[in-house]
Amino acid sequence: MLLVIDVGNTNIVLGVYDGEELVAHWRMSTSDNQTADEIGIFIHSLFDHSDIDINEIDDAIIASVVPTVMYSLTHGLRKYLKLEPIIVEAGIKTGINLLMENPKEMGADRIVNLVAAYTLYGGPAIVIDYSTATTFDVILENGQFITGLTAPGIQVCADALYNSAAQLPKTEIKKPESLHVKNTIGSIQAGIVYGHIGETVYIIDAIKKEFNLPNLKVVATGGLAGIIDETGEIFDVRDPLLTLKGLRIIYEKNRKK
Repeated sequence: MLLVIDVGNTNIVLGVYDGEELVAHWRMSTSDNQTADEIGIFIHSLFDHSDIDINEIDDAIIASVVPTVMYSLTHGLRKYLKLEPIIVEAGIKTGINLLMENPKEMGADRIVNLVAAYTLYGGPAIVIDYSTATTFDVILENGQFITGLTAPGIQVCADALYNSAAQLPKTEIKKPESLHVKNTIGSIQAGIVYGHIGETVYIIDAIKKEFNLPNLKVVATGGLAGIIDETGEIFDVRDPLLTLKGLRIIYEKNRKK
């Protein structure tokens, strides 16, 4: 079995694959204050409370955008799971051609998402990830990455509004039934959610026109993707497990024979 780990700025998502089947997945908060023992013991405890025998885990692969977590995470895996993880970094086989001035600048999570979207759904495609940041990455039919946009995430915008405006309350991110709102909470929710819907639709349309990709497939992931397109009018595919799937695919391309 394979342990896949996606280290994001807000959460660490872990999954276990038995072949091509995802048999378990968990989520924990990202913290660079945890020791290797704390992380290793916690991950070990996840297996203790599941039906999966930790001794059946043969290998692990990690994609991380938080370098300060990596020492504790990798040492925790070595000490408590006896695993030497593969790290998604420069030089790893992905099958994606990054047309960038400096490909090393590309976040590991974005590469993994592109690999998953291209392998599973084909190209040309735009991969939109609603995480701490909202990212829009475009890959062509031949596997070339041609552009990527980064915008403040939905929660980041909501937190900034709360922290910067003394009289505005902290609110749940939720889409109001209409733009006809009559209270402060509804006003904030409508502005944030409908504003990000507008951002999404505009960027997709602009990319289709500028790159002459009228049949661009839209693949969305991230916890807040469902709020942006509740009715399926914007996205062709919404895959909340896209990153975990991409990690498994990259592992298969790089596994020790």
